[in-house]
Amino acid sequence: MSLDQSLDTSHDSQPSSQPVPESVTDPAPASRAEGPFAVIANAKSGTNARDQQAIDRVMAVLEDAAGAGEARLYRWSPDQDMGALVDSVIADGARTVIAAGGDGTAMAVAGQMVGREAAFAVLPLGTFNYFTRGLGLPEEPDEAARVLLDARPHAIRVGQVNGRVFLNNASLGIYPAVLKERETVYKRWGRRRIMAHWSVARTFWQFQHPMHLTIEADGETFTRRTPLLFVSRSAYQLERFGLEGDSAISDDKFAVLIGRGESRADLFRIAFRLVTRTAQRGRDYDFLAAGKLLVHTKRDRTLVAFDGEKSRDPSPFDFCMCDAPLTILLPETAKGDT
Repeated sequence: MSLDQSLDTSHDSQPSSQPVPESVTDPAPASRAEGPFAVIANAKSGTNARDQQAIDRVMAVLEDAAGAGEARLYRWSPDQDMGALVDSVIADGARTVIAAGGDGTAMAVAGQMVGREAAFAVLPLGTFNYFTRGLGLPEEPDEAARVLLDARPHAIRVGQVNGRVFLNNASLGIYPAVLKERETVYKRWGRRRIMAHWSVARTFWQFQHPMHLTIEADGETFTRRTPLLFVSRSAYQLERFGLEGDSAISDDKFAVLIGRGESRADLFRIAFRLVTRTAQRGRDYDFLAAGKLLVHTKRDRTLVAFDGEKSRDPSPFDFCMCDAPLTILLPETAKGDT
């Protein structure tokens, strides 16, 4: 069963910090966020009045703290080269690069910030914002900006699949299929939560057969028939559904969930158990913690999802940790969980 974001019906009024991956270096100096600040926002946010107002408030908070001209806003769209943009803002002197958007925007910026000396941060402007929620940041972007000003740099290792960075999760099977169907539904009926639920139901109803996978996990090889392989780096997301894995995250490993299910009825049952937080290891999914994963599929090309984005790639799928660290701004509320 998919951990599809559309199943997350929770709306926490208070942030809840979760364990973050262990630092890969000695603890960073006790310095706080440094300007100049570069805020990279999805260009679509400019067409939404509420998001634009939130961005304006964020820029005011950063300029009040760092001084006039020390916070600059950059617009980005998925057809632009994020690497070139990040190179440009760092060349302009940015010491902190902030992604203002949802998990997709955060992932795109983070992928280009790995190995940089500048710090990376995220302000929530998307629908689900699992990365920021996992750090315990407030849901209001300007409030999150104030918290980040007092946050400290912390080096972590992030996951990647076939060379592409992800912050929350990557997966094969029913979850990427849900994302693909959701895009089709949104184009026809608009981006509404009820349409997200409908896309899940449609995908389950069209389900035909589980995948045949050969999995190499930290040197051990085994085979599985499964509708879903879910590789997580987000303890927060696992906690939302009452699933195991937070210890794997804090131990700098992937939490790997392998769904159990051979039919549509199995998928609907597990979906209900996820929503009600009653899914059980051994009945609904198998679990393992792994630092490296190589997954072979029977099909030549398979749809893979990573932080809400998707791509149809050739087998095998190589899940591993980035060699270089990502320096994030970690709020004091989350520091004790590392």
